[in-house]
Amino acid sequence: MHISSEPMNMPFALKDCTLITRMAGIPTAMNLRELQERIRVSPEECLFHHFCETVIRPTFDDPEFHNDVAVWARRQLRDRVLAERLGIINPYKLNSLQEIREVVLDVIEERLSEVHHIPWAPPGQDFQFMQAVTVVFDTGIQLQTPEDLCAQLPHMSHSSIYYHFVEARRRGVEKLDDFTLWLNGFSDGVSPIVDALSNVEFYFVALWELQKRLIRAVEAALPECAHE
Repeated sequence: MHISSEPMNMPFALKDCTLITRMAGIPTAMNLRELQERIRVSPEECLFHHFCETVIRPTFDDPEFHNDVAVWARRQLRDRVLAERLGIINPYKLNSLQEIREVVLDVIEERLSEVHHIPWAPPGQDFQFMQAVTVVFDTGIQLQTPEDLCAQLPHMSHSSIYYHFVEARRRGVEKLDDFTLWLNGFSDGVSPIVDALSNVEFYFVALWELQKRLIRAVEAALPECAHE
């Protein structure tokens, strides 16, 4: 595969990030009805935190559900039907945080119409509404070529993977990951890598699994860079 050797693109500055969380100023929810009422008025940053940032938190350990609301429904309300309906919501397939809110409210309303008693959480296990600020810092590493991306991927932190390949889609109107945006700046030869990255499922997997998938995808597009 030929990639232009001309310096046609700016270096890629590899970043890392961490979250600083705080209470969102919304009363906690003890039952499904309260959850519905609180989500209706919660800040969009709160929705983003509970549906998009779950995977980056070190306490996250549920391989089945990838948003906090679904996890709470299964663990505390003990409602698997509701958890599965909430768990299949992919916020990156929706156009806005307001659309996420509407979809979640519809799911809860549907479930409330089906149950004879409102599901309650045990004392002390109420849903706490949080939001977070993403603190971004420079790793000091710069990628000059697509081969550099292939070489660095196994060494990137999970939070760096999250920042560049997942969270990036919420930052620009293109809704693309940072790697793809950078690769598109090369004059030619990068289409196989861009295509490979576009086929990587990123939301319904843990970050360690996402990193493996990215490595496989890039190595398949750049076999000369494959790690032994």
